[in-house]
Amino acid sequence: MRGRSLGILGLAVVLVIWPLLVQDTFYQRIGALVVLAAISASAWNVIGGYAGQISFGHAIFFGAGAYASLVVFTQFGWPPVAGVPLGIAASLALALLVGTPTFRLRGHYFAMATIAAAELIRILVSNWKLLGAAPGLMGPATPRSLTDLSFTSPLPYYYMFLVVLAVLLLVTWMMQRGRMGYYLRAINGSDRAARSLGVPVLRYKQYALLISAAFTALAGSLYAIMIGFVDPDSGLGLLVSVKMVVIAALGGAGTLFGPLLGAVILVPLEQLTNAAFGGAGTGATYVVYGAIIVLIARFEPGGLLDLLHRLRSRRVA
Repeated sequence: MRGRSLGILGLAVVLVIWPLLVQDTFYQRIGALVVLAAISASAWNVIGGYAGQISFGHAIFFGAGAYASLVVFTQFGWPPVAGVPLGIAASLALALLVGTPTFRLRGHYFAMATIAAAELIRILVSNWKLLGAAPGLMGPATPRSLTDLSFTSPLPYYYMFLVVLAVLLLVTWMMQRGRMGYYLRAINGSDRAARSLGVPVLRYKQYALLISAAFTALAGSLYAIMIGFVDPDSGLGLLVSVKMVVIAALGGAGTLFGPLLGAVILVPLEQLTNAAFGGAGTGATYVVYGAIIVLIARFEPGGLLDLLHRLRSRRVA
């Protein structure tokens, strides 16, 4: 326990001081994107990792947060941060709307239903003029005040994202140590067996989805605030959901720090690929994601953290 505490403290110190040691703005921006991806993947991990409900439709909640932050600016002239509560509220409503029928499905049927729901929402938004339709929405072109959170340096975004990630990890840690964590692990193992032992399966699946949706929407709002733009593909595209799944699975789904490890590896790889191939980077990203999914499923279903734990156990033995 002492060694683990020291490791967590060391990780926290590295995350805090790392951007101060890098002078290149490009790499500082990658650092901010890593933390943002860790937030969205950790949020997905609550329902997909702990409860075992593999959702490929979390782009719904990410897009709800992103669009809410920019629609309050385009419609009312408010700072985008004012749309954060609206995005979280919309994501909770969507979680209830989507989760109630789909949680009665199991396995790949559940995953297919979440994909269908996400695509339906994306098509609706693509034709909704209030939300910018296909061209999307733009944020403030120039910062009007500090409340617009429009900075030229990536550092303010990095530390803002880092605080949100710390809060999310704390909530997840408290959840996994409490009754809800035990119930979700039982549901992950077998929802029928959990139900036979008296676990209210549907209720706790819904609880997990609500927590996951709220933090995913927050990640979407933070994305829109930093980028200043969102359209149906960047906010609601299938790749948004797939990225969360791949990051969590790569690091270790169902673990506290697995999504962070996956983000540290995958996001720089994605950004460097896009920089190398330019406009063709998106296609290369799909290839990379597909290859990672195949390798994880074949060789390391538990992710990299599980591999590191096994190697450490062998060395100690």
